[in-house]
Amino acid sequence: MKYSKKKLRLTPAEEEYIASGQWDRYTRARDHGHIDYIDMAKKCDRFYRGEQWDIDDVTMLESEGRPALTINTILPTINTILGEQSTRRADVKFKPRRGTDQDVADVLTKVFMQIADNNKLDWVEQQVFSDGLIMDGRGYFDVRMDFTDHVEGEIRITAKDPLDILIDPDAKDYDPKTWNEIFETRWMTLDEIEETYGTKKAEELRFIAENGNSYGRDSIEYEEQRYGDMSPEDDMFGATTTPDDEDYKNVRALRVIERQHKRMARVMCFVDPNTGDSREAPEAWSESKSKKFAKQYGLSLISKMKRKVRWTVTCDKVVLHDDFSPYNDFTIVPFFAYFRRGHPFGVIRNLISPQEQLNKIASQELHIVNTTANSGWMVESGSLVGMTPDDLEEHGAETGLVLEYQRGTTPPVKITPNSIPTGLDRISQKAAINIKAISGINDSMLGSDSAEVSGVAIRAKQNRGAVMIQVPLDNLKKARQYLAEKVLNLIQTFYTEQRILQVTDESDPLKPREEIIVNQMTPEGQIINDLTLGEYDVVIATAPARDSFDEVQFAEALNLRQAGVAIPDDAIIEYSHLTKKGELAKRIRMMTGVEQTPEQAEMSTVKAQMTMQADQLALAKLEAEA
Repeated sequence: MKYSKKKLRLTPAEEEYIASGQWDRYTRARDHGHIDYIDMAKKCDRFYRGEQWDIDDVTMLESEGRPALTINTILPTINTILGEQSTRRADVKFKPRRGTDQDVADVLTKVFMQIADNNKLDWVEQQVFSDGLIMDGRGYFDVRMDFTDHVEGEIRITAKDPLDILIDPDAKDYDPKTWNEIFETRWMTLDEIEETYGTKKAEELRFIAENGNSYGRDSIEYEEQRYGDMSPEDDMFGATTTPDDEDYKNVRALRVIERQHKRMARVMCFVDPNTGDSREAPEAWSESKSKKFAKQYGLSLISKMKRKVRWTVTCDKVVLHDDFSPYNDFTIVPFFAYFRRGHPFGVIRNLISPQEQLNKIASQELHIVNTTANSGWMVESGSLVGMTPDDLEEHGAETGLVLEYQRGTTPPVKITPNSIPTGLDRISQKAAINIKAISGINDSMLGSDSAEVSGVAIRAKQNRGAVMIQVPLDNLKKARQYLAEKVLNLIQTFYTEQRILQVTDESDPLKPREEIIVNQMTPEGQIINDLTLGEYDVVIATAPARDSFDEVQFAEALNLRQAGVAIPDDAIIEYSHLTKKGELAKRIRMMTGVEQTPEQAEMSTVKAQMTMQADQLALAKLEAEA
């Protein structure tokens, strides 16, 4: 976010009121589900990575000489769903609805493609989607203006850590426009706070941290403090902490809380008397400037109450920023794998129990096999020759073991091992089946069908599995819709001046970069490619990934050629994977006369003129003879 350069002029009472209110709202959101979410999200992440045993259970098993196997079936299950997403890329287009035409909508589509390309949106979306599947159902885009490389700002799309985002506890709908507030919290050092918010704010926080009277260890982290080691009374309920010795006063990090929340405010709006459309006047404009602008363009100027986004940033008892947001909505765009009336959840949550069952049963089976191979011996005291009972205990399970015992003594007898309980193997099979049934990922989607299964049956099972995982993919489409609407809003709000953009020329077979100029003012006073006006519908379609997309197009072009459709040779070459397919397609177009060099074009013009003259002379001769 680009924070306002104007300094906050708050009295100590006002600052304390804002900071304490912010902390109360944060603790409410934290204690109403976010702490439980963090525990579950970290557990789901461990299970995906293969860390599926509790440390105490592993220690106990090792002390008893028992194995702790991990048969990670969650990893291929989640990777299969991630693979489905990677083959279904978003294809975003804009359609004119009111106050614009198709040409401007096409330009807007190209601008969105340029923004997506600059932000590597495919990779960002993959990160958000994987967060939604693995981190218990929550992934977040962050869309805001970035003024680092461009003086007028560029749209920046990033993926946020779900553990740092606290959603409104009262939210019941997927759409963030219906939420009242959203939090982003992160740990920052005093140096980082000083660099971002100024030396004065950093010194105030240093004084609070070193002299106590803070909101507790969840607000300030000291050197030897470790997250998770403190008691719940100190960490989760904001108990004040007063450091005693000098070492404890070394501040490691402080929790910075950013809260975007809705608040009613009076705004000035321009209204088109013909269409009834209204647009909020810039906040920095004075009333006289707004009236002058409205009179110049024949607009009405009205004042009304509107819910606006307030952006408040605090750290402990210090207010770092508090002003209305430059954006119309929250910068956060969520993706929830599953969402049920304000309760998002992911895929792994319901796979934890069968996965633990599978690991424990597999470990028990291996333990039984190990004990069967070396079940023990019954030996009469002093009966062994050349071997002690300890030696027999160590080597009693080796192949080819020869035992010599005293004449007249009872021979050593191997203890009969316990048989494997009946049905233990079937229980492990049930656990594996439960994982597939709950996730919807069957053997055909995993590519592990046996050889005797027909291709038709495999295709049918794959299609059925795709239906089972359609819910998270539909929710991804919903997130794409909200993301495109957010980008459209930022384009119409901030892309108001003339700027030159580099986009891909899809009409050229070689697909080079071309320049387009948006919001271009002509000498007559007209604006070409005006992106600030009009209403558009966002159309979200699904396109295959680039490599597979070209392969599909190449195969379809060949099939149409075989069916008798006159597909040009250069078009087929363009869909191939040849290294220099662009140059080869150009040569084919030149050979067939579709594309010509300047010399060839001039020669063709001369030939056409000569042919026309010959036809005219022949026609004149026929007329004379007649």
